[in-house]
Amino acid sequence: MTPKSSSLLIATYNWPAALALVLASVRAQRVWPTEVLIADDGSRDDTRELVLREAATFPVPLRHIWHEDSGFRLGTIRNKAMAAAVGEYLIQLDGDLVLHTEFVSSHLAFARPGAYVQGSRVMLSEGRTAECLRAGRIVTAAWSAGVRNRVNALHLPLLSGIIRGPTDPLRRTRGCNMAFWRDDVVRVNGYNEAIEGWGREDSELAARLQQSGVLRRNLKFSAVAWHLHHPTRSQASLDQNHAIFEGTMRDRVERCEHGLDQWLARHPDSLARPTAP
Repeated sequence: MTPKSSSLLIATYNWPAALALVLASVRAQRVWPTEVLIADDGSRDDTRELVLREAATFPVPLRHIWHEDSGFRLGTIRNKAMAAAVGEYLIQLDGDLVLHTEFVSSHLAFARPGAYVQGSRVMLSEGRTAECLRAGRIVTAAWSAGVRNRVNALHLPLLSGIIRGPTDPLRRTRGCNMAFWRDDVVRVNGYNEAIEGWGREDSELAARLQQSGVLRRNLKFSAVAWHLHHPTRSQASLDQNHAIFEGTMRDRVERCEHGLDQWLARHPDSLARPTAP
């Protein structure tokens, strides 16, 4: 079942050079999403200026969902973007993932009712990332130096329906390349905003989706995405966040208390920064 409409949600924080490369790869898609939303966790004005420039000529509506910088609040800004989204299907990525031209089309073709999708990524070294940023495009191939997880760079869509992969929400769950039906996310109340700081926000959401009856499907050899290298974020909150995740699993929680519903109650346009002067 191909979704009738889709929203591409791109999370970012103070790295406009990477975001520019990501947006260039969105422009190059064979199939565009209905809209693109930048879920901005408090970036400086240079990111807003980039989005303003891009929005003027972007092939689909491009909106900037932003809140003030109060530390790592990725789940909250993703909830705000989900609340503002108009698509019935949400494709989610990070602002350091550069997309294969069939990324969006692959996700849409793989969508099934009652399931969410976990994609993968190709890891680029620091040196290879610098080269790509200078060139303004991906200048590497699956077997080039400076590439890890290189099998994930192979675009072999005929194999996508064969590879099963893990279904445990703690195993290889990464919000940098995921997709959901909007109604499924709304039902479980989106991301759990009790989780702040890096770690487990995606696994905890995946656990609630699965406990509510939504199956996990792993998308391999399609929706290829190249991950630009960056320093690792602080993991100071990981133990606390993992305890929340364990409680969700233990108690079979399907819907979190502090999540998406508070933003759904607001008019979507109130969440977006203007994308025109």
